[in-house]
Amino acid sequence: MPVPKSLLGRAFTLLSVFTADRPTATLSELSRHSGLPLSTTHRLVRELVAWRALDRDETGRFTIGLRLWELGVLSPGSLDLRDRALPYLEDLFDVTRHNVQLAIRDGLEVVYVERLAAKDAVSVLTRMGSRMPLHATGVGLVLLAHAPHEVQEDALAAPLKQYTRHTVVSAGKLREVLAAVRRDGYAVADRQIEPITYSVAAPVRGRRGDVVAAVSVVVPVETRTDTVVPAVRACGRAISRSLGWR
Repeated sequence: MPVPKSLLGRAFTLLSVFTADRPTATLSELSRHSGLPLSTTHRLVRELVAWRALDRDETGRFTIGLRLWELGVLSPGSLDLRDRALPYLEDLFDVTRHNVQLAIRDGLEVVYVERLAAKDAVSVLTRMGSRMPLHATGVGLVLLAHAPHEVQEDALAAPLKQYTRHTVVSAGKLREVLAAVRRDGYAVADRQIEPITYSVAAPVRGRRGDVVAAVSVVVPVETRTDTVVPAVRACGRAISRSLGWR
């Protein structure tokens, strides 16, 4: 992708270097990954630090600043969704005592907008603000199953990353899985990301009945699904009603 010519475009190119896998970066790393000259990077970073869009830690590495986080949580969609969902997510957490997650779709990825976890819950890779592919996560399967047709076709045509030997990487198999999600009203991603966990996910619907988010619980593989599925589906319906769905 060509480097933008506008100042705003270059600033966003610089900020996009930061990901869940790369939460910090040096000045030279920012220059290299963004494709911007070092002098331009230095000038933009200085401005972004002044506005608290970036922070510099004691080692000299840069991180996303608190001001960007403050602005991000003001997004009307995510703020309203999280505020309305949180009481029901807490109820689901109280019942399961495992990782409870709320996610939305952005393109061909899942973005996690809330996560609750007990101290002794099974370890997961996700956190608030992190992204994962649609095909390998419970919430992703729900969101993809109810996405527009063109989004589904784009996802099926793209390379499907394999995380474990159980990850679905066949487009034909993924079509079957998505059909089952629509039929059953929930998704089970069995050892798709890590071989020791599976997730159960259910849709969250908006006022018009369209699927706007997904809720899930990630549990150890030895946990029985029949103890988790009803709770997750009930949580999804409760959040949907709070958003105006009937």
